[in-house]
Amino acid sequence: MKTYVITGGTDGIGAAVARTYLERGQEVVVVGRDAEKGEAWLEAARRHDAASRTHFLRADLSLLSETGALLDTLRSSFAKVDALVLCARHFRTTRLVTAEGFENTFAHFYLSRFVLSHGLTGLLDSADAPVIVNVAGPGGAGKIHWDDLQLAREYDGHTALTQGGRLNDLLGVAYADRRPGTKVRYVLFHPGTVNTGFSGEYTPETLARIADVRRTAQPVEEAVLPIIRVLDSPPDTALSAFVRDTPLLPQGPGFSVEQARRLHLRTEGVLAGHALDTRSS
Repeated sequence: MKTYVITGGTDGIGAAVARTYLERGQEVVVVGRDAEKGEAWLEAARRHDAASRTHFLRADLSLLSETGALLDTLRSSFAKVDALVLCARHFRTTRLVTAEGFENTFAHFYLSRFVLSHGLTGLLDSADAPVIVNVAGPGGAGKIHWDDLQLAREYDGHTALTQGGRLNDLLGVAYADRRPGTKVRYVLFHPGTVNTGFSGEYTPETLARIADVRRTAQPVEEAVLPIIRVLDSPPDTALSAFVRDTPLLPQGPGFSVEQARRLHLRTEGVLAGHALDTRSS
C-alpha cells in the first residue's frame, strides 16, 4: 500500500487527488486548516469502509510552528511517504503579516513547501518510487523581488502569487541540485485554469473577474487527470515540469541553478531561529 500526503486536500484539485487514491485502496493523508472540512472527509471515508486508510491533519501552513508540528507528526506516524502533493494556496488582496512576522503568501505558498519538501525527504527515500508534485504554475513570468521577498514596500496580491510561483520553481531546482542521484522525483506542475474554490480574500472587482474565469475554466475532474498520470508514472529525471500534459523544459533564467542556490541560502537564513528540523535537506 502506498501513502499519499496532500496539502490543500479538502478542496479542489487536492481533494480530487485524495479521492482518487483512496478509491484505489491507498493510504491518504489530507492536510488542511478547516477542521469541519477535515471531519467531512473522514466521515465520507467511514461511509466507504476506508477509515483505517484515511487521515486528516489540521494545520495552518502560513505558520511555521504548525508546519513544523505537521512535519513532526508525519515523521512519527508513518514509515514512508510515496508521494507528497503540494496544493495549498490562498490569495490575499491586502498584505497580512502572520503572528510569526512573515508575509502570509510568502509563508503559506513558499516557506511551507520548502519545509515539507526537504523535511519529508527521509520518509520519501524509504519509498520505492517517491515523487513530490508541487502544483504552483511553473514557467511563470513573475519577478522575484530579491531585495524585498516579502513585499513590505509595495504589496499586490497578484505580485505575491506570481512571485511565489517563481520561488517554487527555484525550490524544485535547488532540491534536485542538492541531491545528485536522488530517487525522489520533483515535479513542478501547472494545471491550467481550473474551476476550483479560489481560496482567498478578494475585492468585489476581483470576485467579478473570477466569476468570468469560472465560465470557461476546466472542471476539477478534468484538471486532475494529468496530475494522476504523473503520480502513477513519475518522470525519470530528478526535476521535471509540466503545463497540464505538456512537458516544460526546466531550463533558462526561470530555472537558474545559481538563483536556486541563492534562494536556498536566503531561505535557510529566514528559517534560522525557528524550531524546525529539516536535517534531511
